[in-house]
Amino acid sequence: MNLELTNKKVFISGSTSGIGFAAAKQLAQEGAQVIINGRSQKSVDAALAKLNQAVLKAQISGFAADFTDVNSVNQLLKQLGTVDVLINNVGIYEPNDFVEITDEDWYRFFDVNVMSGIRLARAVFPAMLAQNWGRIIFITSESASNIPDEMIHYGTTKAAIHAVSRGLAELTKNTNVTVNTIMPGPTASEGVTEFFNKLAQEQNSDYQSVETDFFKNMRPSSLLQRFAKPEEVANLITYVASPLSSATNGAALRVDGGVVKTIF
Repeated sequence: MNLELTNKKVFISGSTSGIGFAAAKQLAQEGAQVIINGRSQKSVDAALAKLNQAVLKAQISGFAADFTDVNSVNQLLKQLGTVDVLINNVGIYEPNDFVEITDEDWYRFFDVNVMSGIRLARAVFPAMLAQNWGRIIFITSESASNIPDEMIHYGTTKAAIHAVSRGLAELTKNTNVTVNTIMPGPTASEGVTEFFNKLAQEQNSDYQSVETDFFKNMRPSSLLQRFAKPEEVANLITYVASPLSSATNGAALRVDGGVVKTIF
């Protein structure tokens, strides 16, 4: 299927690994001009090398920016210019008891997980409206619906993104610009895989056993009963980024393996 993404300019925050990297690879394969992002130039360069090796004649570049640093973000915005597709993927997470989450942690999570997307969308949205075409995609999590008791601050920020996304979609009425959220479930990103491998070593077990136990006890509602692959999430991102998704706007689209137990 031709997704009509040839030469579309795409920026993906937090895309040197995991879901963001998988989306960058697929979009590059579709002929898009992809700009990736990581916290350091070293991570960006390494990801660019992998993409160039994986995708023949890839149109890719990258900018380093640390979304905990407003000055770094402002510098990124100056370099970025206009884009056809913005994928707000950068985010942080860490388990912590609610009473141990400090005000500083709450602000840090909100700044990276919510304000990163707001700042980027605010910068590119007017040009999208002016050219009467664009895609803004916020990558959230099933934790926006199922607030995890071990990561209440994380789930709260993901829920806030849904409000931002839906509100921004309202401003696209009668245009060819769309704004949507995509909600992955538990996904085997590099960080998650590393964490579970470490957990397996600590328990004198193996990765598969720890994964099985996690879904049995922590995410029993999952229909998939395994971690999704980043590529499986990227499949939906690539479609929503394309002109073919023109009738999808203001939506929260789940690719969560059935974790959220709802009919809507």
